[in-house]
Amino acid sequence: EMDWCAEAGVHIVHCPESNLKLASGFTPVAELIKRGVNISIGTDGAASNNDLDMFAEMRQAAILAKGVSGDPSVVPAYQALQMATINAAKALGIDSITGTLETGKTADIIAIDLSEIETQPIYNLPSQLVYATSRDKVSDVWVAGKQLLKQRQLTTLNAQHISAQAQQWATKIRSSS
Repeated sequence: EMDWCAEAGVHIVHCPESNLKLASGFTPVAELIKRGVNISIGTDGAASNNDLDMFAEMRQAAILAKGVSGDPSVVPAYQALQMATINAAKALGIDSITGTLETGKTADIIAIDLSEIETQPIYNLPSQLVYATSRDKVSDVWVAGKQLLKQRQLTTLNAQHISAQAQQWATKIRSSS
């Protein structure tokens, strides 16, 4: 099947935390990459992942690939970053407009605060981002050039309203089960 995937130009969205939680097995990432299959990283949905943390997914994808293959050089940090960015854009068929920072592409970027002691020292930035950073370090987010998160505060959505709605749904779901 892996050879067929490569020949057919299949894109795979690897969701390692969801796969682990659901005991769905292990994606043979190293073998698929060897065959030229585009592997991206996703979180799946809240029901099978809970935190939807792309930093955690990158870390899990890199570590699992090493463990499954028995090769510690498989999926280095830079490749995990590519899987979460440009490879994901390729899988969605939107790599001509996003996935990398280039003139003419949408300005979808995040700022990450690595000044705290738990992210020090920084020797290798890709390695730091994949192995020692989590979503709580994201300070700012821009999508298509519009700032949606500024110093960890939402700029277009009301966080209290979202939390209240989530709590209402939790109560409704709890009462129905």
